[in-house]
Amino acid sequence: MLKALFVVFLSTQSLLSYAALHPDTINHRPASLGIIGDTADVKAPTQAGIVMMGGGKDVDAAFKWMINRSGGGDVVVIRASGTAAYNPYINELGKVNSVETLKIDSRQLANNDTVASIIRNAEMLFIAGGDQSNYMKYWKGTKTMDAINYLLNTKHAPVGGTSAGCAILGGIYYSGEGGSLTADSALANPYGKLVTLYNNDFLHALFLRNVITDQHYVTRSRQGRHVVFLSRIDKDWHIAAKGIAADERTAVCTDDKGQAVVFGSSKAYFLLPDPKKSAEVCASNKPLTWNQNHQAIKVYEIQGSETGSGHFDIAGFNINKANGGTWQWWWVDGGKLSH
Repeated sequence: MLKALFVVFLSTQSLLSYAALHPDTINHRPASLGIIGDTADVKAPTQAGIVMMGGGKDVDAAFKWMINRSGGGDVVVIRASGTAAYNPYINELGKVNSVETLKIDSRQLANNDTVASIIRNAEMLFIAGGDQSNYMKYWKGTKTMDAINYLLNTKHAPVGGTSAGCAILGGIYYSGEGGSLTADSALANPYGKLVTLYNNDFLHALFLRNVITDQHYVTRSRQGRHVVFLSRIDKDWHIAAKGIAADERTAVCTDDKGQAVVFGSSKAYFLLPDPKKSAEVCASNKPLTWNQNHQAIKVYEIQGSETGSGHFDIAGFNINKANGGTWQWWWVDGGKLSH
């Protein structure tokens, strides 16, 4: 009898462990790759914040910054591929009620009410890296998109993303359809088929309506393609857009007042084109020229640190509020970027 009870106890414990790792099977949580902590929703006070991470090794300090603004509530990670590896990583960085990863890799899952509810109930959301064209394909125009925008604009919870997850945080974004675009290819032909840009039809993060982000910036030499994006936005939509970019192992963390600091071991960049100085040549099958007497784009560079470095005003892009970094001028002649 005791042996039977012991077996039942072990079976119950195993079932509970399985439920924690596979809540989609046991607890009917669609898309879930697993959860650490309490599945019951908790309410915690949150402070808005946006984290734009440049890919590569994750920036511990940026996650701690988000956790601090989450009030220790429920953390949700969303992705369209990959594993639940973020669960133990985030759980070890600070005290939270739970960490759960959702793999939302179809429009059916993205429109699932339970999936949307899990996101809405989060006190912190992180969008993993991967392929942003999948995020656009699966999530745009769905309940998942609405839930993310609810966190950004109504609940005011901290929301971050790395690499592809960072790419879709800007109101204007590069989709990556058809393959990754190199700087050389973009500069040689700003209207090439891989230069795929979208204007405020997806996520609506505060302060980022007319911002386009880029990632893996120095590591993959993406400065030139970022400049091409800005030239196309100016010419096609007559928008004086700004650029924010982070290199790998680096994150731009922006608080609820739109004030940013840079965490990590590499650099972040803030690009401010002059709306009165458009590109001289931005046309199909012609190399970009955006010279303007070597003053086409004003750029602020900040070296990140473990404790957070520099300061930049994303709310108004007021150059007089920038500190802790250095100003540069960037320009392009015949498809060649200089600074």
